Amino acid sequence: MRNQVTIAQIAEAGGVSPATVSKVLNGRHDVSAATRARVQALILEHDYRRRPSAAPAAPPIVDLVFDELESPWAVEIVRGAVAAAQEAGLSTALTSLSEAQERHAWFDHITSRGTRGVILLLSRLSKRQKAELRSRRLPFVVVDPRGQPDPDVPTVGATNWAGGLSATRHLIELGHQRIGVIGGRPNLLCSRARMDGYRSAMEAAGLVVDPELVRWGDFHVDGGFKQASALLELAQPPTAIFCGSDLHALGALEAARLHHLRVPADLSLVGFDDLPLSRWTSPPLTTVRQPLAEMAATAVRLVLAREQDDQQPSPSVELATSLVVRESTAPPGH
Repeated sequence: MRNQVTIAQIAEAGGVSPATVSKVLNGRHDVSAATRARVQALILEHDYRRRPSAAPAAPPIVDLVFDELESPWAVEIVRGAVAAAQEAGLSTALTSLSEAQERHAWFDHITSRGTRGVILLLSRLSKRQKAELRSRRLPFVVVDPRGQPDPDVPTVGATNWAGGLSATRHLIELGHQRIGVIGGRPNLLCSRARMDGYRSAMEAAGLVVDPELVRWGDFHVDGGFKQASALLELAQPPTAIFCGSDLHALGALEAARLHHLRVPADLSLVGFDDLPLSRWTSPPLTTVRQPLAEMAATAVRLVLAREQDDQQPSPSVELATSLVVRESTAPPGH
């Protein structure tokens, strides 16, 4: 079959009717699993893409698909996406995946109801899912990619390395030398970038990165508490900790309290994200602002632009981070 394949050619190659191929493309459930898999394999193999004239008018909806929705981080993403969608006269639909849920079910739900585009916040977008989105001419953008994205996948992220650098440099400029760090999960691109920024700032200042001071968490409060507690129980604990998220910093605040340490008099803390709650901690948290709402709004605008022209290059957009200095940092022994 040639590059510009038709539904009829896909059907002939798969030994099924064109109607069956159409059902698979539209996410219908009245197709057996074996037939669906065979047709999807052919769609992927021949890079089938539905012609614009064959696609029904999409409803005024933009879908957001999350791995999880429990975090205040996700709330900021939703806030930005909803505002941008409303500005374009669209509604938003949310899908949250859980470990117990069949990992491909979200795809069938979205394609069966139709949508203008999809904003993805997933640990992994499989090659098959990517091909199926394209076969339906369904524009999509990945926000805050968790791994190294394919060059043909449009993404929106933040300058995580620069954020880690500025957070650590701030602590160094205050006079701290023994600086701990709590990263997120090491398999996440943003976690590694923030950690690399920390290492770069330390090395640029001529400070040795002590392996004992480098910890990996999970971006959640419990992970921050556990790793901060371990750092504070060292024979030579740090005088400051750069936390890979504001939630990590919340856990570190509690660890400091239980170790009878005052923040920032005995321990300085820097977070990452600048969630609304960071202004209301005690003391208010110094943090790196990640423009989460702007990232989501940018993703919505990219999806709508790609709906108009799905042949345009896949952009990789990085929005700037910035240090927000509040009251959780001070010179050592202040």
